[in-house]
Amino acid sequence: MENQYLAQRKELVKSGMKLVEQGLVSRTWGNISVKVNDSQMLITPSGKFYEDLIPADMALVNFKTNEYNKSGPKPSSEYKMHTGIYLDRKEINAVIHTHQMNASTCAAARREVPPILDDLAQIIGPSVRCAEYALPSTKKMMRAVVKALKGRYAALIANHGAVCVGRDLDETFVVCQVLEKGCKAFIEAEFLGGAKSISKFESWIMHKIYLQKYSKIAKKN
Repeated sequence: MENQYLAQRKELVKSGMKLVEQGLVSRTWGNISVKVNDSQMLITPSGKFYEDLIPADMALVNFKTNEYNKSGPKPSSEYKMHTGIYLDRKEINAVIHTHQMNASTCAAARREVPPILDDLAQIIGPSVRCAEYALPSTKKMMRAVVKALKGRYAALIANHGAVCVGRDLDETFVVCQVLEKGCKAFIEAEFLGGAKSISKFESWIMHKIYLQKYSKIAKKN
């Protein structure tokens, strides 16, 4: 079984290191998953350092039933948040949960981040909502995150961190980077008299154009 979806397993190992290198997580915090078919996902394991991960460590989980092989790798404790996202968003194929600094600061303040930068509006959507607080790894947290992600590619998780989604892992990493940049700009702009937002309508149009353009390019490639 550990050789099943080997390419995706290797991709998750590389992605874990990339998260650490870019300062988006540390130690064992955060988690990454990728959809491998219309009912299963691979997700990083529970309680293992990213630097020590190998392909066989990735847990294969049925995101429709939450079932996985109990004798195999144990999935991240937040796996139900990932399964909830995949069930709600059919177009999403990768999820990254981070504890990145600036996004976590906004999450601690429980502030919705407005569309203050063009790339934030284009890639994430008309705002970054903050999911209501819930204990980690609970169904309540999963439901709050899924709700906050409606029509968006990222959401803050109150007093916890952030979650980013995409149609593949590369796009999801871009979402993480743009989220961190946007949250940093928002925090600093608040000290300069307040962040000035692009209109929700213009932001929505930019997001739709980005999604449609990206899809066409992806199909050509």
